[in-house]
Amino acid sequence: MVSGLRFPTAEILSLPGRIRIPLRLRVFFRGAFLLLALATLALALGVLQDEKQRGWRAYQDGLAKTQAQIVARLRHPAGQLALLNPGSRGGSASAALRPLVLPFAAIDFDDRVKAQQAVEMAGCQVQYGDGAKLCLAVGNSAMAGAFLYAVGSFGSEGPLIARRLGSADLAQAHRLKVSVTLRGQTTQWLAPLEAGAEGGPATRGRLAGFAEDAQGQLGTRPVRDFRGWWWQDARCLGEADLPTATDTPGCRQLSFFSVRLPVELFREELMAQRERLAWPPPDLDRVQVRVQALAGGSQQPLFDSDQPDATPPFSLADLTPLLLPGETLRIRKAGAPAGAEIATLTGSVDKSQATSPLLDRLIRQLPVDGYDRPIQIDDSIATPLGRYELQLSGDLRGVNRALSLVAARVAGYVGAMLAAIVLTWAAIELAMMRRITLLTKRAAAVSQGLREGDLVLDVSGLRGSDELGLLAGTLAELMQRVNDAVRREHIRAQQEKDQWHAVGHEIMSPLQSLMVLHPRPDDASHRYIQRMQQAVRVLYGQASPSEAFEATTLGLDALDLDAFLAEVAANAPHAGVEHVVYTPLGQPVPVQADPYALEDAVTHILSNAQRYRPPGTPISLTLALDGDSAELRIHNDGPPIATEQLERIFEYGVSSQEEGSSDRPGQRGQGLFVVRTYLAKMGGMVRAENGNGEPGESGGVSFVLTLARAKLR
Repeated sequence: MVSGLRFPTAEILSLPGRIRIPLRLRVFFRGAFLLLALATLALALGVLQDEKQRGWRAYQDGLAKTQAQIVARLRHPAGQLALLNPGSRGGSASAALRPLVLPFAAIDFDDRVKAQQAVEMAGCQVQYGDGAKLCLAVGNSAMAGAFLYAVGSFGSEGPLIARRLGSADLAQAHRLKVSVTLRGQTTQWLAPLEAGAEGGPATRGRLAGFAEDAQGQLGTRPVRDFRGWWWQDARCLGEADLPTATDTPGCRQLSFFSVRLPVELFREELMAQRERLAWPPPDLDRVQVRVQALAGGSQQPLFDSDQPDATPPFSLADLTPLLLPGETLRIRKAGAPAGAEIATLTGSVDKSQATSPLLDRLIRQLPVDGYDRPIQIDDSIATPLGRYELQLSGDLRGVNRALSLVAARVAGYVGAMLAAIVLTWAAIELAMMRRITLLTKRAAAVSQGLREGDLVLDVSGLRGSDELGLLAGTLAELMQRVNDAVRREHIRAQQEKDQWHAVGHEIMSPLQSLMVLHPRPDDASHRYIQRMQQAVRVLYGQASPSEAFEATTLGLDALDLDAFLAEVAANAPHAGVEHVVYTPLGQPVPVQADPYALEDAVTHILSNAQRYRPPGTPISLTLALDGDSAELRIHNDGPPIATEQLERIFEYGVSSQEEGSSDRPGQRGQGLFVVRTYLAKMGGMVRAENGNGEPGESGGVSFVLTLARAKLR
């Protein structure tokens, strides 16, 4: 066979069954541009479908990020404040007067730092235009006393003036005026600053609350449960480098107050229904609170909670800007019936960019797995008053709108490509189609010439200086070379077959003479002469050794493998293999095998073991039974075989001899190929492995032969 050339004879001989392909090819070629045009359209649709897929995935990722942002904000104390107060509305001035439910039980109003940290962390403060702040709230637990807390700060000029103890004139001191209206009842307190027995200027003092009736009459004693403090910073606002505000004209100092207000209705309900009290009160959003800070000797408030420039704290409505057009966020308390959401927020629909209805319909028809299923993400938030469930629903109309804009731009490019395809088709149809059809018909006729031993391509009328002419000439030359190579291969194969025939004929004559000299079956030489005759018959008249072995037909019969191995071990020294050890099982082990082929296979393995074992070490034969099969293990203590070679050594022409060694020339890699071929024909198998097959043991090489068991006659 020519080096580097494998001629697919069987495939080419099957070509007459497909001889109509060239006739169809002309129709196919003429329709190729139509398919190309359709492919262009399909490509455009594929791009749009891919963009739709990407847009859908991007939208899913974006929706998940939006959900994560919403959950993060709601898990913050300010977010929990919004969950506990779902009725509050962002941007509404009236919300500044509504007490909120805090995400903790109470405020430590006696400690300025703790009170300030609590309201800042909860985010319950209403912001005013002049920098003032106020938090009106109740704790989330009625067990803390059902108090109403007012914590705020504002800027004021001049020192605080405290009331002298025992003085009935409260108007000369700095004071807070607080009113609470609940269920038609209004409670008012006037709380002057008390800093000591002397009164006068102060920077810190307690607020004592005196109840005030509807006529403005004050009680004679402070209300016991009314508690509060008023602090004033020594530095001016915005001038932290100044040591104090003393004698600084126009200096505004930060005043901070923290008050706990006793709400009698809440306290009465707490005492009467301690076990079943609903908290927070259901009418908390109807409570009206007003807080005013008055300077000593003045009725002009330094701070008034009803001033119109109030900005309420964070509410659930403030989550709306996070939602894209069409997205909906539903929030309900866990355990509430379906449809009982405390808030439903929806992103605004963007109608600024008009799209084509035709493209919109086309994009909706593009198949994307899961695109038509509703996109919905659920989560939950734990608060001191229970768990709240969030459901964020997506809307893919925004993705479709973006794809419609992309499709409008792609349509121009697709039109240009289709025009180019039509022009190219017209040029090729007029200039090249006839020659391509003629070349196709003549090339198809080559298959008939192959069966007749002639591969000549007629290119008359096709040669030329263009690409098609060069291709036709090259194909003609290539066919001529292949035709010559096929003829040479046939001649070489016939010569090799004649050579093997002659060699076999010359070897058979001496073997017949040797058989006459050793006629007795019990003579060991008689058996080896029979094996030599069998081997010559296998190779006799074949084109190559590998084809000979693969074409061999074996005579399978029941063979006692135990007795067979004992005989092989006894005769091994006659074949030049010493120290072959086999311990008989003492019972018949019938297997399906050809005795000559099996002995050839075992002898090849023993010969390999003889070459590689250390001198004087034995070669062990071990027979084991495994259900319906018998396993023969041939082990020697030679060097291990490389792992990547354990399978390759059974291929024809691959020798188990290490690469680069020169002490054992002449190894053709034929023996182990014969072993695997014969074992396969006997319904068995062979494998090579390093070690002797015992767990934890290593060293040497084992060849394992597996044969199917049979019944002795």
